[in-house]
Amino acid sequence: MNIGIVGCGNISPRYFEGLKQYDEVDVVACADLDVDRAASRAVEYSVQAMTSQELLADPAVDIVVNLTLPQVHAEVSLGAIDAGKHVYSEKPLAIALSDGDAIVEAAEKAGVVAGCAPDTFLGGGLQTCRKLINDGTIGRPIAATAFMMSHGHEQWHPDPAFFYKNGGGPMYDMGPYYLTALVSLMGPVRRIAGVTSSAFEHRTILSEPKRGQRVDVEIPTHVTGLLDFHSGAVATIVTSFDVWGSRLPHIEIYGTEGTLSVPDPNMFDGPVEVQRGQEEWESVPLAYPEGRRGLGVVDMAAAIRNGRKSRVDARLARHVLEIMQGLHESSDTDRHLVLSSTCEQPATVPLGLSEGHYD
Repeated sequence: MNIGIVGCGNISPRYFEGLKQYDEVDVVACADLDVDRAASRAVEYSVQAMTSQELLADPAVDIVVNLTLPQVHAEVSLGAIDAGKHVYSEKPLAIALSDGDAIVEAAEKAGVVAGCAPDTFLGGGLQTCRKLINDGTIGRPIAATAFMMSHGHEQWHPDPAFFYKNGGGPMYDMGPYYLTALVSLMGPVRRIAGVTSSAFEHRTILSEPKRGQRVDVEIPTHVTGLLDFHSGAVATIVTSFDVWGSRLPHIEIYGTEGTLSVPDPNMFDGPVEVQRGQEEWESVPLAYPEGRRGLGVVDMAAAIRNGRKSRVDARLARHVLEIMQGLHESSDTDRHLVLSSTCEQPATVPLGLSEGHYD
């Protein structure tokens, strides 16, 4: 299936590079508000540069990959759906739950498929963890912890201001990786509670080309959440842009018979370890190919072709969005929140398939 990429910013090379590795899809066009940037990417990756309007109108484009800023994810995705295109968006699905609902409803009404990052849970690391849980290696999962501790993206990102505006912050930026991983491994969430804070009113950019510029912080930069899963398991998640250093694990899942150490959910591979009863920790070889950025687009294309449900379905992203929004709302209102949504736990990737093949 033919892919058109809208948004040629900092993350786009990962998609251009990743997608060209898979026979299932072919990137044919790109667009950006900065026409020079789109033209540069087009030359670099041998695709056609277009305006966004031209790309959405092009009958040769089957799937629009939306890599715009989070603040316009909903607008671009809804425009693609209105043009009759399937659409796959970078995370988050939207920054407002009402917009996430609009995307899900519009796609279903139009008869197209909407999907959303992250797709790292399709990689070898998290799929190996899913297999271990399915096999009963740690017994029944009863609890989990998840930590994303950093000091923000102004250290390295060329234009980090949007990380500190509405739709940014550690939960909206990195939470999708951790929450999607937890839902893929443990199923949907029923109830949540959150506490948020901000340690700094301003951030100073330390990266080029805007080194020295000051950014106003408009959102919480430290978010702690409690999650009750429909399965009965519970979890604690902390995401922070206020921490200089930490030795906390990325994710651990605690079962009735052992503990599973889950690799960084922002990566496709990483070490998987298991500790059972009184035994020592054991490293587990990955049971699946590592994977790379674009796996979600490839899975979505295969789902469209074969008439099955995509593992990166927008309802999963909508559920994650409600968790993220709800953690902030819970903190603001001093109460637990029962979620209005649920979702299907994404299907496990079958063993024995080569990378980028899901059926």
